[in-house]
Amino acid sequence: MVTAITSFIKQFWQTITLVILAMITLGSLFPVEHLPAAPGSDKTHHFIAYCALMLPTALRRPKYWLAYALFFIVWSGLIELIQPYVNRYGEWLDMAANAGGVLIAIMISQGLHWLISSRNMD
Repeated sequence: MVTAITSFIKQFWQTITLVILAMITLGSLFPVEHLPAAPGSDKTHHFIAYCALMLPTALRRPKYWLAYALFFIVWSGLIELIQPYVNRYGEWLDMAANAGGVLIAIMISQGLHWLISSRNMD
């Protein structure tokens, strides 16, 4: 099951990543009167979104895949800088949560690579 899911993600990693990046960008920069009520904290949502963004790339590991991680973190910082100009609030703690999500995605992918390779050795 894990192998089938990771195989699918590895095959379509670019499309998945671009869709998630577009959703994050639009959701972060779309002007709103009030943010919708959602369970959990704002930082948790940032963390999960950027973990989901980085995971396909970290699983596929294209050339310069760590540069993608840096790009995603810088992108999140740029979004935080732009948000005050579109009737939103930019917070540097949001960027920290985003960076944490990127780093956890890298750790999850490392664990999955280890799990899959150890299963193949059996």
